[in-house]
Amino acid sequence: MPKSKKRNRKPAADVQAVQDPSKRNTLRMLGTGALATAGLGGAAWFGVSAVRATAAEMDLTRIGQGKPTVVQVHDPQCALCTQLQREARKALKCFGECDLVYLVANVRGDEGRSFAARHGVPHVTLLLIDAQGEIQSVLNGVRDSDDLKLAFQDLAQVMNG
Repeated sequence: MPKSKKRNRKPAADVQAVQDPSKRNTLRMLGTGALATAGLGGAAWFGVSAVRATAAEMDLTRIGQGKPTVVQVHDPQCALCTQLQREARKALKCFGECDLVYLVANVRGDEGRSFAARHGVPHVTLLLIDAQGEIQSVLNGVRDSDDLKLAFQDLAQVMNG
């Protein structure tokens, strides 16, 4: 018995269903699009917030504006600088922006490099500056967050005491 050369074809209804999405498929696509839009919007908001926070941290004009300030002389490509930054931020968690301002002088940029040169300090350094802009203490090297917390408390008390 010879084989038939007829091809199996999909019924016309199936072809039409593939070409014209059903109401359910359309709703599914709309839901997926809405989720994607919300996700992208959230990521964009987070990104903008992070950029604003970073810009505020790098604004060295905030020194001497009535609040004690901790300035980290920082090289973002230095592992020790990153470790010091992590420990400093951990120590600063118990302080509010009203108590202490934390700033970063990035030595990879002109302003940060100029700041470090003006004060004669290398990276991996914290400068503790009073509310009037006078340096109270210079901490070189990586420090434990508990030690930094004590130093930051002393700086905050200069303002209150």
